[in-house]
Amino acid sequence: MTGFLRRPHLGTARRWLPALLLWLGGLAGPLAAQAQAKYLTKTGYISFFSASIMEDIEAKNNKVAAVFDLGTGQLAFAVPVREFQFKRTLMQEHFNENYMESEKFPKATFSGQLVNAAQVVKQLPTGSQNVEVEGQLTLHGVTHKVAVSGTLQMRDGQLVVFAYFNIAPADYAIDIPLLVREHIAKSVSVRVSLTCDASGPALVSQP
Repeated sequence: MTGFLRRPHLGTARRWLPALLLWLGGLAGPLAAQAQAKYLTKTGYISFFSASIMEDIEAKNNKVAAVFDLGTGQLAFAVPVREFQFKRTLMQEHFNENYMESEKFPKATFSGQLVNAAQVVKQLPTGSQNVEVEGQLTLHGVTHKVAVSGTLQMRDGQLVVFAYFNIAPADYAIDIPLLVREHIAKSVSVRVSLTCDASGPALVSQP
């Protein structure tokens, strides 16, 4: 994700959430029957930033569809690439057409497992918990295993998720033109913020 959209296809994000629920259910397997406390959102927020000698690169997107299952500790989210918004229209066009090839790869996805899930869920009513999620990140048609740090917190019946990690565009076959390659940082900082509503019986009560 480095330098970089076009018009979004209306209704696309609405179709992803049911698909994510089915996907997460399939990943959970037999464990799914043990816990029904899934938290979900269709308006999650993601942003990325990359420092550049020429011009800093920054974009924001508030159309992330996500599902977090506290019963299994599994998380899945999908990001519509075309929904990233830049300050400059030209940069947004380059991002979609030349870097991310949004027509060919319209979304990025992550599917992961909360490390030490049982302990985290047990402590969640006491306050914000530092967590780590390990999983598969698919971007620009390339999938890599990643470890993502962040926090979980129960707030007014909602599950608030915050995560941060770095991505190296080269790892995901994102080609940076030689002309600007030396002027752009080798990694991009990504931040994810999700405020999820419960879709089933809550496993974690408020203190």
